[in-house]
Amino acid sequence: MRALAERLGVRPTKKLGQNFVHDANTVRRIARLAGVGSDDVVLEVGPGLGSLTLALLPHAARVVAVEIDPVLAGALPGTVADRAPALVDRLTVLTEDALAVRAEELPVAPDLVVANLPYNVGVPVVLHLLAGLPSLRGGLVMIQSEVVDRLAASPGGREYGAPTAKLAWFAHARRAGPVPRTVFWPVPGVDSALLALERQPPPDAGGATRKEVFAVVDAAFGQRRKALRGALAGWAGSPSAAERRLRAAGVDPTDRAERLTIADFARIAASADRPSDART
Repeated sequence: MRALAERLGVRPTKKLGQNFVHDANTVRRIARLAGVGSDDVVLEVGPGLGSLTLALLPHAARVVAVEIDPVLAGALPGTVADRAPALVDRLTVLTEDALAVRAEELPVAPDLVVANLPYNVGVPVVLHLLAGLPSLRGGLVMIQSEVVDRLAASPGGREYGAPTAKLAWFAHARRAGPVPRTVFWPVPGVDSALLALERQPPPDAGGATRKEVFAVVDAAFGQRRKALRGALAGWAGSPSAAERRLRAAGVDPTDRAERLTIADFARIAASADRPSDART
């Protein structure tokens, strides 16, 4: 891996969150835990030097690799041709920012996302892909360990936050195991872990849109130390209006954001249109 990087003139950068996995057992483990099948199209974000790509290709019908670094994107087909020439036809490489990927730009609808995600954009990338690619039924991503704990948290704990609630709109998330620092080059200063995702239907929002539900989530967690009556005062217009909407949604106004499920937030968003909101 170091020799390949030297030949390409690549130096891993913090700006792009480049920590490349060099351990063969780790990438094989990821491919296995992701449950990639022979008919699956896998979307890989940030393939880097190609170690995970090479582990995915034998199991998938196709791998669509999205790489923001043009040098790495240009080198990946050659790496696969050298290491697994019989599988090179299964690979498609797009030089693109994962946060800008749209379904209509992809050559085929992906079934799974499997990726070693940069720490600095891991959460936005996961949410963007699940929102924009409805064909995804789930996947397995590797990100910072404490972020995995937050995204897989249940309501009621300190780790549960706005990203947790938003992710629950799209998918069930669970921690799928740790990843030691030593499998990366360069070695990162934080621990990593695997997050397994399984697509699930969004909650009944009673006519409210996802954007409206997420606005309630952001408002509630923006002042998470406050009771919901106060935290949602700005969103609703006043503390009393917030209390009316919370009661209409069947939510205790003295509760706090971290105790609510995404279904609770959906009911609050929908309560804005209920007749009870007009009471004085």
